[in-house]
Amino acid sequence: MPEAHYAAITDPKQVAELLRAIYVYTGHPYATAALKLAPMLFQRPGELRSMKWVEIDWDKAEWNIPARKMKMKRDHLVPLSTQALELLRGIQAISGHTKYVFPSVRTDARCMSDNTINVALRSMGYPKEVMTGHGFRAMARTIMDEVLDERIDLIEHQLAHAVKDPNGRAYNRTAHLPARRNMMQRWSDYLGTLRAGAEVIHLHGKAK
Repeated sequence: MPEAHYAAITDPKQVAELLRAIYVYTGHPYATAALKLAPMLFQRPGELRSMKWVEIDWDKAEWNIPARKMKMKRDHLVPLSTQALELLRGIQAISGHTKYVFPSVRTDARCMSDNTINVALRSMGYPKEVMTGHGFRAMARTIMDEVLDERIDLIEHQLAHAVKDPNGRAYNRTAHLPARRNMMQRWSDYLGTLRAGAEVIHLHGKAK
């Protein structure tokens, strides 16, 4: 089940406002890049901030997260949309010489602080009762399910939740990869549409 105890914005109109705020945020480049990737990838904040360049497969457009970093202690694969790849290539010009995609501003030997995203959200006017770094997961799960009608098993798999096949066995990291890849591209496209201010569809299919 999604981590519902973390505050999250799930109404598409409010998500659109948040995305626009993120894209005009003028904090440190590492923080701004992480903020832009957080809704696209919707992984746990610790996994995002500790992303390493060696985990990125540019040819396959995949982020391979090793089991030791995952809550469920299983390798996890995140397909990267064209938008996510563009953001990563942009930050690579700045931090590509380091181990981490988002290194600490104090030392390249460590990744960014676990509070960086939340501090950025607060500075943008989003208190902890409204939105958190972890809340991007609930945002994605809710809208992909209730607005975009994506398959719930694919969403849950992409959230790295435990998903079983019809025989009760846990899916491996590459299960349904083509379908998940297409879903992640649709999600990034949808976020771009929201940010551009196009008409949004509210939860439960209600028109704007």
